[in-house]
Amino acid sequence: MLSIDISHAASFLPLPYEAALRPRLERAAGWLQNGGGKGSDFIGWVTLPRDYDRGEYARILAAAKKIQGDSKALVVIGIGGSYLGARGVIECLCSPNYNLKKKSTPNIYFIGNGLSSDALREVIELIGDDDFSVNVISKSGTTTEPAVAFRFFREKLEKKYGKAEAAKRIYATTDAHKGALKSLADQEGYEEFVVPDNIGGRYSVLTAVGLLPIAVAGVDLDELMGGAQEMMSLCSKNDYNNPAWQYAAMRHELYRQGKKVELLACFEPAFRFMAEWWKQLYGESEGKEEKGLFPASVDFTADLHSMGQYIQQGERMLMETVVRFAPAEHQMIVPFDEVNGDGLNFLAGKTMDFINRQAMDGTLLAHVEGGVPNIILNLDENNARTMGQLIYFFEYACGLSGYLLGVNPFDQPGVEAYKKNMFALLGKPGYEEMGEELRKRLR
Repeated sequence: MLSIDISHAASFLPLPYEAALRPRLERAAGWLQNGGGKGSDFIGWVTLPRDYDRGEYARILAAAKKIQGDSKALVVIGIGGSYLGARGVIECLCSPNYNLKKKSTPNIYFIGNGLSSDALREVIELIGDDDFSVNVISKSGTTTEPAVAFRFFREKLEKKYGKAEAAKRIYATTDAHKGALKSLADQEGYEEFVVPDNIGGRYSVLTAVGLLPIAVAGVDLDELMGGAQEMMSLCSKNDYNNPAWQYAAMRHELYRQGKKVELLACFEPAFRFMAEWWKQLYGESEGKEEKGLFPASVDFTADLHSMGQYIQQGERMLMETVVRFAPAEHQMIVPFDEVNGDGLNFLAGKTMDFINRQAMDGTLLAHVEGGVPNIILNLDENNARTMGQLIYFFEYACGLSGYLLGVNPFDQPGVEAYKKNMFALLGKPGYEEMGEELRKRLR
């Protein structure tokens, strides 16, 4: 079970804070569990690991099995919360080199998360003449990036298989009742899965949004959901035995003491896209009203040779949260070298996990001594159950953190600003006057 160690951060706080913060945490937890807080229409994820739709879950497993049987590739089209969680879980559990590995499951390509012509063309070329399916994920069906990408891959499917057969290879994860993608799916007969009305995109990885691609990759969904349910039970405790309480409280107090940037670190390269998911979760949930820790991520030990200098001696506005997994099941042992030209025979016979652990501990001591508080999240072996625990832990702590800040953790009003400008510059009907004004400013 996930555990938290805040001992390397507590010394940075001048006074005890637990008792003073407890009433606010109790209120925040009450809002998450019972509603009443800002954005309470979007707390469906809180009980999701227990209350998920078993019928849809069975259809997800059946669809994943079908895709595994009839496709060499699955194209997942979505942006933000519609792809980051799934990609993070797949890369963390199955390898960041998943598509390069020999395996019985299809390659999975994530697209529609940007507007690059090169990225689109490359995925089309990688698929080539292989059989493939598409999972298009969009609540509305009109978000520019995924909607444009879907046009390309829908066209490719229909040219390859014909319209009727192509429809059997398109899986639409969208609104249950309305929207452009819902209407198209009804019209064309795509199999449909639901983006729940009461769960925002960045909290949706344990819904069909994330579960279908994750299942296609061969991850055990029962274990993933089981781990999330275990953490849900632990997070329902309204006291400091709850690790989400400890995390939310500590990062809130460090923020009040002037720590403005939180670095999420892991000593496993496979964790990179889980960190990308975490950055969206916390950045979009807390970054409002000129408040909030700025979420950033680092890959250790690689970034110790690049960002390490700043972390150690730059402006003291940083705090660090480190995810630690237990040693890997398959151990790599450093070989002995007769010549010993690199002088590393003192490591011969030691496992890479042992060396990695010493690097973790050495980094911890150096960063804390250098003025960077460290919070440690300890997990068991990197598997589906611990991943379910970690996802739910981060989501619950994020909800608490937003309420402690006094913001709505479940909206994202600032995201619309760039969209309006983009639509105006692209010439979308109704934006003509705004477009002309923006072009004048760009001259």
